[in-house]
Amino acid sequence: MNQTSANRRVQAAATPSEGVQMRAVIGIPDVKPGDNLSEQILSALQLSELSLKDGDILVIAHKIVSKSEGQIIDLAQITPSLEAHELAAKLNKDPAKVEVILGESSRVVRASKRADQEEGLIIAQHKLGFICANAAVDESNVDQANHVILLPKDPDASARAICTALEQASGKQLGVVITDTFGRPWRMGLVNVAIGLANVPSTVSLAGEIDAYGRELKVTVPALADELAAASGLLMSKEGKKPVILFSGVDWTPVQSSALDLIRPASEDLFKQ
Repeated sequence: MNQTSANRRVQAAATPSEGVQMRAVIGIPDVKPGDNLSEQILSALQLSELSLKDGDILVIAHKIVSKSEGQIIDLAQITPSLEAHELAAKLNKDPAKVEVILGESSRVVRASKRADQEEGLIIAQHKLGFICANAAVDESNVDQANHVILLPKDPDASARAICTALEQASGKQLGVVITDTFGRPWRMGLVNVAIGLANVPSTVSLAGEIDAYGRELKVTVPALADELAAASGLLMSKEGKKPVILFSGVDWTPVQSSALDLIRPASEDLFKQ
């Protein structure tokens, strides 16, 4: 099937007037290194009595992707560097964890500890380009003590592999978004954001379209992938083991995409010092 016909199929299957549905896929097991995640998702879809349709998008928490790919570090096996020891002492953090954070980072953007904090914060630029707390090194939802989870080595490639396997099994045109939870500058709270994409556009330009009052839009570019990621957080829960959310009815056109396209270029960073 060529790309044009695939696009027509998705647009026909997913029009805005029908509305968007979000459903948690129940029954994803505790994922272990080496597990076939695509097969586990297909089994869980069947258990949830959900069938895939053209235009469906699966939004997947990166933790299960990272676990299946073995991106888990035993901190007992880490020898902290002098830099990690010094930064850990300043922030009251585990030196081994700081060493892992530094290893995942291309640079430390800011490291500080307020008087009301038990443990300080490292804002770092991950090697992939994302700027986030602790270079996305995380201890939550790890079933082994003193272990941390890293991001997938190539989240876009992970998303493409999962999407391809699910498309081959279902015969449907699909999209996949892999997410992580990030904080936001100048805003409180955390939201899910896209860190890996397959077929789903990172952004959608509305330039040239007309708003509700007849004005032509000039620079409106919704971040579709991040909108899907953020919405998935309404059904995902760290304690509920719902790491896969199925979206139906989204209006989108398949493209070759990358979550890295959502990173603002350094040349456009008005706050870089």
